[in-house]
Amino acid sequence: MKIPTTLKHKPVIVSEDYDRVDGRYAYNSDAKGLSLGLAQWNDRGKVDISAKVWRHTGGKWSRQSEELPLHRVLDLAILVCRAKLHFQEAYRYENLYDCDKPLIDRIGLQGDAMNVAVCRDNEKINEDIGLFSQALSNDDELLGERLKTLSRILGEMGY
Repeated sequence: MKIPTTLKHKPVIVSEDYDRVDGRYAYNSDAKGLSLGLAQWNDRGKVDISAKVWRHTGGKWSRQSEELPLHRVLDLAILVCRAKLHFQEAYRYENLYDCDKPLIDRIGLQGDAMNVAVCRDNEKINEDIGLFSQALSNDDELLGERLKTLSRILGEMGY
């Protein structure tokens, strides 16, 4: 399915037919494409690049399509990687985390740090963290393939 080019987000680099590779939703996804392009919130004289997930209901493009600044896409990737790293050793804790220290890590970014922590405000955290851990485990092959690809590309870029 072709990504629309007449809307406010202006696609430059696209991955059409993303629904064929959308993880466990492959071939049954409403996420029909990904794009990198000119952000819909651009003001005159200021241009930002954004990433967009294009959703299609079967009849029309969905308002649930998401557009994110590129740094947020990378911040989400950092968060996923740090969470995955935590759960590699989480079995050591009775509740899959140190209840006395819910902060997993502080990752330095631009002079400050992004906190990565277990959400103790969640009333059912002990149940939900177990479900989260199991889902990570179930998707290990799916995520691992993408992380290896990301690692290879980052290496090619010199990172």
